[in-house]
Amino acid sequence: MSEKLLYALTRPLLFSLNAEAAHNLTLPALRKAHALGLTARLRKAAPDPRVVMGLTFPNPVGLAAGLDKDGAYIDALAALGFGSIEVGTVTPRAQPGNPKPRIFRLPAKRAIINRMGFNNGGVDAFVANVQSSKFYQNKEGILGLNIGKNAATPIENAVDDYLHCLEKVYPYASYVTVNISSPNTANLRQLQGASELDALLATLKQAQLRLSDQHKRYVPLALKIAPDLDAEQIKNIADTLLRHKIDGVIATNTTLNHRTVDRVRNGNEQGGVSGEPVFELSNIVIRALKREMGDALPIIGVGGIMNGDDARVKMKLGASLVQLYTGLIYAGPGLVRECAQAIGGQDGQA
Repeated sequence: MSEKLLYALTRPLLFSLNAEAAHNLTLPALRKAHALGLTARLRKAAPDPRVVMGLTFPNPVGLAAGLDKDGAYIDALAALGFGSIEVGTVTPRAQPGNPKPRIFRLPAKRAIINRMGFNNGGVDAFVANVQSSKFYQNKEGILGLNIGKNAATPIENAVDDYLHCLEKVYPYASYVTVNISSPNTANLRQLQGASELDALLATLKQAQLRLSDQHKRYVPLALKIAPDLDAEQIKNIADTLLRHKIDGVIATNTTLNHRTVDRVRNGNEQGGVSGEPVFELSNIVIRALKREMGDALPIIGVGGIMNGDDARVKMKLGASLVQLYTGLIYAGPGLVRECAQAIGGQDGQA
């Protein structure tokens, strides 16, 4: 039985549960299946290495942050055939996130609305989980560690949270993602403003170079940005990334634009929209970034990839890699291989 058919049979059961309950059931079940050797039976993507940010990714299809916020399921997720695994977002201190319910499916639009709010067990527990994974211990692939700020930290002190997390995760990361674009932490997106971003990236770049000397290893920094940006904001971000020699940009996070979902069930829930409705919005940002930066800095394309054709579009627009999350919920793990096959030998390297 193919994984696509198996998931088609399983999905109705998962969709009968509320979204967070299904999430909390699926990940432990995947870990159990991996422990029993069942994930070894999945057909994996053929090797298609891409050198991006100075790192060799086994294939160009990665897991986006948010699915495994605490880094507790790295080995099981890696067994699905991703070219990279990104876990987090993690914050310095443990926090519960926003009140439940906070995840909502919109099947009619193949979308999710979430207002999780960086729920996680804190950076110390996160690092312990990373260290205990065989994926990390055996250096099996590319591991991205995604960092953020605590909700209780005033926005003017946000840099302290990012520095704390960067110090903690740096020794264990293939690359580190700085998440300033979640819509579910109050005022966080203010950090995308020109002066705020300039100050943040200047401080983090200095810390990166210091840590590189300390650990004798250069770990790339990527910035994750929102889809809800105008042309001038994108230009400012591109200029700031280049000026501070940041290593990559992830475009994009979820959108606060509910225009295409407000007439469907759960469409009026507060939070960021992911899945099909964000596809074109993220594409606009990728296209604009490529126009501003050319090949000077790699773009990781994420947002609304529901099939292989969607992945190929992001690469053609200028992405060097792609990441999946919501598409996995609707299409299942076979989407990884489908996207890798669709991208094939395209020239997307940077």
